[in-house]
Amino acid sequence: MTFLAIDVGNTRLKWTLYERPAVGARVLAQGVEFLEQLDRLAEGPWADLPEPSRMLGCIVAGQAVKHRVQEQMEHWGVEPRWVVASESEAGLVNGYDFPSRLGADRWVAMVGARHHMLQRGPARPVLLVMVGTAVTVEAIDAQGRFLGGLIIPGHGIMLRALESGTAGLHVPTGDVVEFPTNTSDALTSGGTFAIAGACERMFQHLFKRCAAEPLCLMTGGAGWKMLPAMSRPYELIESMIFDGLLVIAEAREALNGGL
Repeated sequence: MTFLAIDVGNTRLKWTLYERPAVGARVLAQGVEFLEQLDRLAEGPWADLPEPSRMLGCIVAGQAVKHRVQEQMEHWGVEPRWVVASESEAGLVNGYDFPSRLGADRWVAMVGARHHMLQRGPARPVLLVMVGTAVTVEAIDAQGRFLGGLIIPGHGIMLRALESGTAGLHVPTGDVVEFPTNTSDALTSGGTFAIAGACERMFQHLFKRCAAEPLCLMTGGAGWKMLPAMSRPYELIESMIFDGLLVIAEAREALNGGL
């Protein structure tokens, strides 16, 4: 029973074919495509794949992109299924004012993060930072309730905003340094420390709320850039959304025999 997991972000589609829809399943194939090149999947990377028995995806792009992805799957008989944030799933409770309005990528990544925490021992709070086009900082208590989270512009958005709103800032990307002495370093350091500061503030909020030190996890394509600037240790887990999709798929299979 092969299982296809798909993560469609703002710029790229990532996919992994697993041996089965279960945590720890063996990876059979995987790949990544920029959204501009989605239309080559069926005749390219997916052409020689064995037909998946199950599929579950996470998408933050619009309906047009979703339709294009499903068109590429039409040569298979598998029904496309996409995660939508709900009031609860796979042991995670959604504390958002309107649960379905929470981004699917945030929800799935939090499911994966809680699973990682439970694999390490007794339950504890989790702080999850996802670094991509935007940066999200999520707080989960020890009982598995999502308390709330921050959304921050990513580095690219910050720099484009400064360039469009301020004269004379069209400069190359600089380095992250404690005391910047040129404009390039000032821009790069400013954005990095703004993100790191927001993460630290949420850590303090969560620590105070739960009276226990949170487990700090990080994911996202640009996570490795942020790690050196963080004020405390974070574990980088690049596969968090795929891990979350596996947890959800396994839970749904156990509950009703299907996704």
